[in-house]
Amino acid sequence: MKLSNQTAIVTGASRGIGKAIALALAGEGCNIAGVARSEASANAIAGEVTALGVRYTGYGVDIASASAVNACVDEVQRQFGGIHILVNNAGITRDTLLLRMSDEDWDAVLQTNLKGAFNWTRAVARIMMKARQGRIINISSVIGLHGNAGQANYAAAKAGLIGLTKSVAKELASRNINCNAICPGFIQTDMTGALADELKQRLQEQIPLKRLGEPGDVAALALFLSSAEAGYLTGQVLTVDGGLFI
Repeated sequence: MKLSNQTAIVTGASRGIGKAIALALAGEGCNIAGVARSEASANAIAGEVTALGVRYTGYGVDIASASAVNACVDEVQRQFGGIHILVNNAGITRDTLLLRMSDEDWDAVLQTNLKGAFNWTRAVARIMMKARQGRIINISSVIGLHGNAGQANYAAAKAGLIGLTKSVAKELASRNINCNAICPGFIQTDMTGALADELKQRLQEQIPLKRLGEPGDVAALALFLSSAEAGYLTGQVLTVDGGLFI
């Protein structure tokens, strides 16, 4: 197995893209520390992961809190003996037009989607630097590349995540730590499931592959970026969108 005896922290692991990534990594022998807003949510996938023959522990963490993230990283390091992969996947939306957007809507999305990723990256970097190896994968979005009406907060956070990715890649490359970003397009998750059927149909018509993506489409790329085969890739922004923005 490609990732035997390695440990990955996956945020937003309880469902959707995060769950698919956790299962893909576990399928290659990687132990998983799954993070969600509550420990119960984080442990929702425990049975599926451990059925693949690896260790799993779920953690409920407020990822916008640096102290909570630092404490969790210390606990993962203690329990698993190392942290080799970090997947910053957790994200929320508070969609509304700019003139209607409250300070709370702006702050909540930036705190979770951008500051949360910063908190985890800073916390694991010291461990990875000491080990002189590591993989950091940030789940951004095509919205961070192209913007979208009604999502100024989400677009700003996801664009910021791309800038964070490139800066971290430059800072940590000398310690054999790779940092890359994945920009999913419209993927079939709870987030897109809330869209009206008519809107989803219009979206599919704009996508050259004529379908919404599956969480596994993103997970397959995350697995590759976690592997030794991706050792010469860093600072890259890779789009998984069915050709939507060709």
